[in-house]
Amino acid sequence: MSSLLGKVAIVTGGSRGIGAAIATRLAADGAAVAVNYLSHQAEANNVVEKIVQAGGQSIAIQADVSKTEDVRLLFEEVAERFEGLDMLINNAGATHIRPMPIADATDETYDWTFAVNTKGTFLCLREAAKCMRSGGRIVNLSSTGVFNAHPGYAIYSAAKSAVEVFTRVLCKELKGRNITVNCVAPGATATERWFKGKSEELLQTIANLSPLNRLGTPEDIAGLVAFLVSPQGEWVNGQVIRVNGGFA
Repeated sequence: MSSLLGKVAIVTGGSRGIGAAIATRLAADGAAVAVNYLSHQAEANNVVEKIVQAGGQSIAIQADVSKTEDVRLLFEEVAERFEGLDMLINNAGATHIRPMPIADATDETYDWTFAVNTKGTFLCLREAAKCMRSGGRIVNLSSTGVFNAHPGYAIYSAAKSAVEVFTRVLCKELKGRNITVNCVAPGATATERWFKGKSEELLQTIANLSPLNRLGTPEDIAGLVAFLVSPQGEWVNGQVIRVNGGFA
């Protein structure tokens, strides 16, 4: 496919899991992809190498999305390298591994979770709103947890809830520029980070909560993102789409 030929994308948190799958899929559809990472340089380079070996264009850029200057430099580097921006995928996220009831939550956990999920998304949206070309596409990543209010994940769900509000407001603020803004909210997805701290029995129990009796895959999420940024996805705007196999 080449539906994204000539387009330029930034995928934050693109070194592993869902982000890596999205970066690889957008490149396969023809886009030049900037793979953002914070600390997993080797994994980011592996994603870039995979894309380049398949004939695509890609670079890895280190940046902490919770830092204003890092985000500014990230967007500047992409502009210098590819001479424009057409897509932003706000995938970078942070969550605690085990459930943490509000009564047990620490200030540090709250600050860290909101810094990456909420402020990081805001900083990237602000830059994209200034420089994205006409016809652009923005996709934010939220969580099905916002919808089902799972005990022990209030801080994470609250941080992602703000991302959903950003989505609905920004699509209206960009009126007249032919840029869409949507949000994808995955459910349980089989990534290395998500598996941590969970037994095989628990994983199977969670998988069985879906009518499809399985966990989601990063490729499931990447497929929807690819549709939203494609020409066929233009009429979908300001929406939050739950991707969880019917779990919620």
